[in-house]
Amino acid sequence: MGRGNNSHYSDFLSSLLFEMSMILSASVIRVRDGLPLSASTDYEQSTGMQECRKYFKMLSRKLAQLPDRCTLKTGHYNINFISSLGVSYMMLCTENYPNVLAFSFLDELQKEFITTYNMMKTNTAVRPYCFIEFDNFIQRTKQRYNNPRSLSTKINLSDMQMEIKLRPPYQISMYELGSANGVTSAFSVDCKGAGKISSAHQRLEPATLSGIVGFILSLLCGALNLIRGFHAIESLLQSDGDDFNYIIAFFLGTAACLYQCYLLVYYTGWRNVKSFLTFGLICLCNMYLYELRNLWQLFFHVTVGAFVTLQIWLRQAQGKAPDYDV
Repeated sequence: MGRGNNSHYSDFLSSLLFEMSMILSASVIRVRDGLPLSASTDYEQSTGMQECRKYFKMLSRKLAQLPDRCTLKTGHYNINFISSLGVSYMMLCTENYPNVLAFSFLDELQKEFITTYNMMKTNTAVRPYCFIEFDNFIQRTKQRYNNPRSLSTKINLSDMQMEIKLRPPYQISMYELGSANGVTSAFSVDCKGAGKISSAHQRLEPATLSGIVGFILSLLCGALNLIRGFHAIESLLQSDGDDFNYIIAFFLGTAACLYQCYLLVYYTGWRNVKSFLTFGLICLCNMYLYELRNLWQLFFHVTVGAFVTLQIWLRQAQGKAPDYDV
């Protein structure tokens, strides 16, 4: 009975892998900058395969902006990938290769890579293909998935089938990828920094500890200004003689602090200029409020404003990903 079930399962896998459908290559890529960590070394030299290598490069530059499970259809070939813990696992297969096997293959690569290499190694890697020895596992696994009978007792497809059904891979269009047949799209223009749309998609460098501290201090200053502003409104309502301009100064100070937090987190056009203007507004507000604050309070607010402005200036937009030969 067991042999009959195994034979039926093998026949099922064989029917899935029809018309020479197969996995052709695979790569392991770091998400944040597209650095290739490992890859299979058996690329064919056909025109179609060379074109797919270009798509690999283009995808590697956009991994941080894409969902963690995607498919790109490129005519006779499909490119599938999954991303987890800052690493993406990408594979190229023929267009008729079953999705359930493709993502099961990627899942095996992911589990083995995470088990073999810790995050510290992958995060600090500087050379392309510094884990090229992982190709041995890629090759063995690829051979298994290209031979359906060898899979009959080694994988369980039902869980992956259910997962793909509940959360199907995101279908990437050529427009999103940035180029199709040499025609530059809006994304390509964005990467070159041209046009106003580019600022909406620009990514900043990873936040540092000093940047996080500056963000928290700026929020604190904004909260202090907000509280003093409400107290000034109470005093005005009680006719204690507080100048209405003090209320405006406190709320302008609050808005300036919050805007500094925004500039620290998000990229906008003229970001550095805006940060200096915002710091100037903070200084003007505190100059006007000098009668209501002691020297130490003024020093604290101005110093925090200057510190956050420096952090905004230091946290610049990420440059274009290097053109690694993925």
